[in-house]
Amino acid sequence: MSLVTKAIGCAKKLKHRFRDGVLARTPVYLSPVRRIERVALKERIVAMTFDDGPCALPANPPADGDKPLTLCILETLERYGALGTFDVVGDTSKNYPDTVGREGTAAWGGVKFDHYPDFKKDSFGGVKSCPELTKRILDGGHEITSHSWAHVLFGPKPLVYGKRDPLENIDKVIADLKMMDDHMRENYGYTVRFSRPPHYVDKTYDGLSSYDAYAVMGYQYLAAAFDGAGWLPLSSYEAEVEAMTKPLADALAADPDSLCGQIIFQKDGYNMSRRSPVAHGLEEQLKLLCRYGYRVVTVSQLMNMCPFSDVFPDSAVFAHAKALLERGLCVCYRDNTLRPGNILTRGELAMMLYGGGKRNAERRIELVHKKQKPARDMSFKHPYAAAAAAALKSGEMTLQNGKFLPDEPVTSVAFADICKKHFGREIMPPVGALTHEKAITALAQTL
Repeated sequence: MSLVTKAIGCAKKLKHRFRDGVLARTPVYLSPVRRIERVALKERIVAMTFDDGPCALPANPPADGDKPLTLCILETLERYGALGTFDVVGDTSKNYPDTVGREGTAAWGGVKFDHYPDFKKDSFGGVKSCPELTKRILDGGHEITSHSWAHVLFGPKPLVYGKRDPLENIDKVIADLKMMDDHMRENYGYTVRFSRPPHYVDKTYDGLSSYDAYAVMGYQYLAAAFDGAGWLPLSSYEAEVEAMTKPLADALAADPDSLCGQIIFQKDGYNMSRRSPVAHGLEEQLKLLCRYGYRVVTVSQLMNMCPFSDVFPDSAVFAHAKALLERGLCVCYRDNTLRPGNILTRGELAMMLYGGGKRNAERRIELVHKKQKPARDMSFKHPYAAAAAAALKSGEMTLQNGKFLPDEPVTSVAFADICKKHFGREIMPPVGALTHEKAITALAQTL
């Protein structure tokens, strides 16, 4: 293993530890956009996502003659009755002028921008240049999600991509996402439901994030819980294939149910050393999954079985919460948890009633750009600021001495009164402390 590869591996581990530490310290808020990594299922069912395609270039080293890599992946999946979720790009051919970086580094395909499937070979990748492969994905019953149109960073990431040219602001991010959305709708009659930001860079230059862009687009944030590997360059192709299979084999041997409901990350393209271990490693992974009785479905199918990461379908609150989600009410936290035992706060109630939909997303962007506070005790950056502003404007919620008090618990009587104003019908006040489960059950039964 080269020093560069070791450094990349160490950087990845440090990044995950840092992220986990930040997440542990960061408050979690209700959000219309949830980060989907896994869901709560007891059945042996998983989803696989494939980033950066479609790729019309053949596998390297060759796996099946000159057959396009994406077609190799599709045929491998279908041999095992598996369905994939292809997180595609649109077209990277406009990402010039640029220079190619050093192979084996994060700049292998370009210093200022990404180029898929490779530098100066943009015409062999993306949905714009590969209509046959795009149609083949859909005809096979697989799913397509958006990895953005041009795969340009949504914002700065100086540690790894300090020389990159990110998009300028949230409006540019939304415009890029809309290009993919329009292309799929107009050319294939297909509705995109999920998106994953390039290199998981969320923050934009103007103080917003991919979550805000996805809220405008009506998307959920496509993440993953298990790294299928293959993207990281190792000392040899054989080592890269083993890196795709051994962790999976070890996880299943230790606990055969450990992957239930998980999303597995894969790559539909070349890694940093311009190799494609997925061409051979995927089959070995599918053999393992089949041996343990797993079924591989699309992310949408996985989410239809269970949209939450902490509440199983046999839970008493499950059907009510799922029904409210389908009605557009914001009942989940950003990490895709329901947390039914939490006490409902004023900010959370405002978010439940006003936090869903495109209008609230646009209102939040407007508040941030204009730096408008909805109340003395709420910053314009507060995740509930836009919903609070809407609740105040409607008259359904009021300020107390100029304060909104977003963290104050809601009484059952106040909850019933606010919901009556909002929905125009009576609602029985829940008994006792108002938990999320009680609020969700009351709302679902009323609606």
